[in-house]
Amino acid sequence: MDAHGAATGAAAVSGTEVAPDAAELDARDELTHCRADFVLDGPEGTVYLDGNSLGALPRSVPERLADVVEREWGRLLIRSWSESGWWTAPERTGDRIAPLVGAAPGQIVVGDSTSVNVFKAVVGAVRLVREEHGVAEGGGRDEILVDAATFPTDGYIARSAARMTGATVRAVPVSAMAEAAGPSTAVALVNHVDYRTGELHDLAAVTDAVHRAGGRVVWDVCHSAGALPVQLDADGADFAVGCTYKYLNGGPGSPAFLYVRREAQPRFDSPLPGWTSHADPFAMADGYAPGDGAVRGRVGTPDILSMLALEEALTVWDGVSVEAVRAKSLALTDFFLRRVRTYVPDGRAGRLRLTPLTPQEHERRGSQISLLCEDGSAAGGDDPAEAVMAGLHARGVVGDFRRPGVLRFGFTPLYTSFADVDRAARTLGDVLRNTGREAGS
Repeated sequence: MDAHGAATGAAAVSGTEVAPDAAELDARDELTHCRADFVLDGPEGTVYLDGNSLGALPRSVPERLADVVEREWGRLLIRSWSESGWWTAPERTGDRIAPLVGAAPGQIVVGDSTSVNVFKAVVGAVRLVREEHGVAEGGGRDEILVDAATFPTDGYIARSAARMTGATVRAVPVSAMAEAAGPSTAVALVNHVDYRTGELHDLAAVTDAVHRAGGRVVWDVCHSAGALPVQLDADGADFAVGCTYKYLNGGPGSPAFLYVRREAQPRFDSPLPGWTSHADPFAMADGYAPGDGAVRGRVGTPDILSMLALEEALTVWDGVSVEAVRAKSLALTDFFLRRVRTYVPDGRAGRLRLTPLTPQEHERRGSQISLLCEDGSAAGGDDPAEAVMAGLHARGVVGDFRRPGVLRFGFTPLYTSFADVDRAARTLGDVLRNTGREAGS
């Protein structure tokens, strides 16, 4: 229990009152000015802790998007492909993302969904490894290792890629990935941060282990890009895929990105060759000849409206250090865990029990805190996390939940304050006590 908690115990503080130590932390926060770059004008007192699902709206995006619609599309029309730079937007926006994930320019292309990019990367990686080892389908390198706790879509895509390449899929915990990689391994598909628990995995160590076994790695960085330092180049990543609507604040359904390591680009054989990735797209040739560099990851016509909204959203990162973001993320999550212990003593409220799932160690923690919420009665019943999260939403604290029983709180350092965190923990304590009493009735 921290000093403030020792003084207040589990007593709830009404309204939007700010605890003294939260106010002090906010006053010392070097990123506090970034909050003004976002539209956070929801209901009075709303605390938004769901940036790990959908980031807040950067304040400059509506004006930029209005200009794209009214002037570039409305007046310039098709001329905007060249005059407004629409054609080069996928690579240009990729180069804006590159420093946020530790990549040199020319290795990231933006477009399509996360799922589509996972498919390109996994199939392309299998083909690359087989070429390197001189084996054909059925001749070896026929196993795809998949993070056993992966986001479901990644598993679905991996199995589809396996059917296409004549490979098989084996689910393996990330902690066992190094041991599992061997002579049959073509590719490992791994989540950098576990979407459910918030656990951060060691990108460099897993990549090195799979490389020593002769395979390649596709990293899903959806829950780490924009939340913590990612070093794709330095850590030897082969391929990486990330969404842009979480910590990169690109908007609902904003296009994903695909990283292809520079040395692998000339041999990247995408399973989705499209006209915009052709070496001479306007030749309209019958035969496909892939372009050079990151452009090989393109498929069809770019989704310009959402692409340019994302490009503008990324300007909030101008002058911002990812290391500073990481330092604040760890401070926010530490503060939240202390506050939860303060307002929910012993992790109990009536029949409800609260247990942190996210690792305590900083080197194993992403930028979210997941709490397992369980009904301690023998009868059990409906998932208590759903009822608790509904109660939080009703009181202006927005997180989310995943069945069974997981409360998730995402911390976006560019706009989350320590006052937000204190309010969220206090409200969680109140809602848990109310829900716990109801569960025990």
